[in-house]
Amino acid sequence: MKKRLIVISMLFLTGCAGGPVLYPNAHLQRVGEAQAQKDVAECEVLADRYIKSDAGLAAAKSTAIGGAGGAVIGGAAGAVTGNLGRGLGVGAATGAAAGLVHGIIQASEPSPTFKNFMIRCLQERGYEVIGWE
Repeated sequence: MKKRLIVISMLFLTGCAGGPVLYPNAHLQRVGEAQAQKDVAECEVLADRYIKSDAGLAAAKSTAIGGAGGAVIGGAAGAVTGNLGRGLGVGAATGAAAGLVHGIIQASEPSPTFKNFMIRCLQERGYEVIGWE
């Protein structure tokens, strides 16, 4: 059940990632929104193929850092309340969960290299990218 919740959360958060915002230049007006979305999707496939992603590694690193930090804070709180072991466990679990969420959110945002690839690909097709949502 816990793994299922994590997977659902990851899918939800990665689905929140946006894409390029196109300026309504003459090319976009000529080809239309449907063709523009098709071109964006094709550029995204190319970017996925050529840009190496370390998103999973970054999420794992964030989880580990959060777990270690949480254990330190939980251990300190547990030592004060007289229950060191429980404080360590609760702190580590809480910190790891927070670190995982932080890592997933960061991983859902495309890297600068991915964005640059997308911008260049779309420019070569006649579009003007004015930002990223």
